Amino acid sequence: MKIKLLVSACALSALSFTAFASGDFTGQATTENRQQAQHNQVRESGFKASEQELATLKAQLDKKRNLLQTQNDALAETFSQNEETLARLEEQLRLETGSLGEVFGVVRQNAKELQTELEQSVTGVDAQSYNDQIDQIIAATSLPSMPQLTALWLALDEQIQAGGQVALTQVNYIDGEGRTSQVDVARIGAIGLIDRDGYVVWNGQKEEAKAYLKQPDQGPTLSSVTALKDGKLENMVVDPSRGIMLEQLALEPTLQDRLEAGGVVGQIILGLLAIGLIIAVARGASLSMARQKIRRQLKTPAVPGNNPLGRILAVYNKEQNRSVEALELRLLEAVVDEQTHLEKGLSMLKLLAALAPMLGLLGTVTGMIETFQVITQFGNGDPKVMAGGISMALVTTVLGLIAAMPLLLAHNVLSSQAESIRNILEKQGIGLVAEQAEKAEPVMSAHTVENAA
Repeated sequence: MKIKLLVSACALSALSFTAFASGDFTGQATTENRQQAQHNQVRESGFKASEQELATLKAQLDKKRNLLQTQNDALAETFSQNEETLARLEEQLRLETGSLGEVFGVVRQNAKELQTELEQSVTGVDAQSYNDQIDQIIAATSLPSMPQLTALWLALDEQIQAGGQVALTQVNYIDGEGRTSQVDVARIGAIGLIDRDGYVVWNGQKEEAKAYLKQPDQGPTLSSVTALKDGKLENMVVDPSRGIMLEQLALEPTLQDRLEAGGVVGQIILGLLAIGLIIAVARGASLSMARQKIRRQLKTPAVPGNNPLGRILAVYNKEQNRSVEALELRLLEAVVDEQTHLEKGLSMLKLLAALAPMLGLLGTVTGMIETFQVITQFGNGDPKVMAGGISMALVTTVLGLIAAMPLLLAHNVLSSQAESIRNILEKQGIGLVAEQAEKAEPVMSAHTVENAA
């Protein structure tokens, strides 16, 4: 019962609160609707104002767009006209600059050739004033300017003028010990530089000079060139190759180098030649003295001397009491002895003359074997590697022929002299035998008469 009463009381209280709240919320809603309507009016007014501003702005932008479109159309028309004009002018420029492009190629080519010439030429000592302009022409990627073309022409003219001058100047000179000093030199055109000792090598990149390893015979000196500059004509050796021939002159082997290239075989050939020449000189002197003594002996046959003919006469005087046959044999024996003495060493000379070319052939074969061995080891790509064997082969052949010819000539001359002396001895011996026979004939005739009586 109490619970029912409690629930009833709660329900009545709730109904009372609801009625109160409903009357308050309605008034509040009405107020808010009124405020919302006012706010909407304000916003609508703002929207209308913004719409007018936007319409005005849109009209302005449309006007500006139309203006820009008009300008764009005008610019596009101008651009099209300029494109056509530019294409026409480019075609005209291409046609008009075609020959200039060829000229530019020719100019660069000549500039490069001139630069190469200037780097190597001795005119770099005092007659190269336009090197910078030449370098600019070579490095340029566009047509050369008139100052550059003028500089190229002046550089060429300067070299032409320098080629006909004899000029005195100073250069940095490096001696054999590596010391650098300033020396006076004379420049003969574009041919070479000459100091007090002769030609010098000019290094254009380092701008320094040094002496050649070998100077030509009767080569020019600073004094002779100075006389030429003063107008006095002088004969001098010049190198038209501007140093190439002088460098090759330093590489030319000397006689000692050639003999050393012959190796052991070449030394043996030279030894045989020396021995043969000694024999030839000794035998030649002996035969010449014998001929002179024989000439003097012919003037005094009654007094035999110490010479081949004198010894023949001494045998005759000693053996003249013998019979003619015995005397003839004794004289023949003496002639044979003298002939053996006269021909002494000639057989050795002949042997050496025959042996020399055979040794040369041996050296040739040895040199070729060495050459083929080098080719087997290192190939034939570098001729300098094979030069040693080939030099030995050729030098020994030449030495063999050189040794054989004078030895053969000496043998022939000495044999002729010995033969001539032998003929004189035989002729004198035959004359003595004939004289002895004439003396014996009257004695034999008288002895025959006595026997007949």
